[in-house]
Amino acid sequence: MTGGQQVTVETAAAMRALGRRLAGLLRAGDLVILSGSLGAGKTTLVQGIGEGLGVRGPVTSPTFVIARIHPSLTGGPDLVHADAYRLAGPAEVDDLDLDEAMDASVTVVEWGGGLAEGLAADRLEITITPLEVAVPPGGETRTVHIAGHGGRWNAVGDSAFLALSASPEAL
Repeated sequence: MTGGQQVTVETAAAMRALGRRLAGLLRAGDLVILSGSLGAGKTTLVQGIGEGLGVRGPVTSPTFVIARIHPSLTGGPDLVHADAYRLAGPAEVDDLDLDEAMDASVTVVEWGGGLAEGLAADRLEITITPLEVAVPPGGETRTVHIAGHGGRWNAVGDSAFLALSASPEAL
């Protein structure tokens, strides 16, 4: 596991920008597991990932359809966007057959913590936490913790994750 990186994000636009920058690290076969409370910004982050990957949109929450495939418009990997919120356990994640499309896609699973880790040993786990006291007051400040697991992310190294937050004004 990489040591991970923590990034502070102050607006929805900054969350999408972080997603676009994160997309630059992603490739076909990658699994991203998102955790965070309702309204934390998981789908907003995925919107940025979709923009960065150049997929057909719009990217919206798949809560009621469980999973959506967004084909690439640029010849890159498709984006498979799944939501495990309504699933009871790992067996129901297996029933989605997400692993069938993983080799050619970037797969992002919202609410996937504790459910989707079995899909791949190599994965990114991202936890989004709203700050108790938003800055500015009434703002949307979030802490985003990104940790890579497995050989794929060990090879990428912590420096790539540090680059995500190296210039916060770019977010």
